[in-house]
Amino acid sequence: MDNNTEKIWKEFSAKLKQFILKRVSDKDDAEDILQEVFMKIHSNIGTLRDKSKIQSWIYTITRNTIIDYYRSQKPMVELPETLPASEESIENDVINELSQCIKTLVNYLPDKYRKALILTEYQGLIQKKMGEKLGLSPSGAKSRVQRARAKLKEMLLQGCHRQLEQIGIPVDYQTECHCCCPNVSNNVK
Repeated sequence: MDNNTEKIWKEFSAKLKQFILKRVSDKDDAEDILQEVFMKIHSNIGTLRDKSKIQSWIYTITRNTIIDYYRSQKPMVELPETLPASEESIENDVINELSQCIKTLVNYLPDKYRKALILTEYQGLIQKKMGEKLGLSPSGAKSRVQRARAKLKEMLLQGCHRQLEQIGIPVDYQTECHCCCPNVSNNVK
């Protein structure tokens, strides 16, 4: 260690160890992280331009080293060469049928909301262009689309029972009535 690193060690090692131990429960891992931090400090001390900011520089190195530690702890799982397609095809069936239901529900929306959703969601126009086409301001166009989506959501929630995966992908649903989705089977699994 050169003279600068020794001074830094004497001044910061105890504080940094406590800082690390608050974030890493294993004492041996915390000790390893502390050593790695000081290796980085020693290697990069020459890059520090403003000596008055040494404390924030040291804590930034420490936080980044702790983050690297946790990233390296993530377990890696090997995927099999082939994944079963049956679950995906069932999921796609549910999504396709639910999409048909949503398209049907869109047709039941009041005209101004139906047009807004068709232009943005089905024809791919950005809200600004949709607003220009319908004679709305940009904020009016945004509000129209938001209201249309809210009305569609309300109709969907009233007419269908859904089962979603944790990430929001539909895996099952059941229509409560056939008035809004007459082409959809009663139970898709």
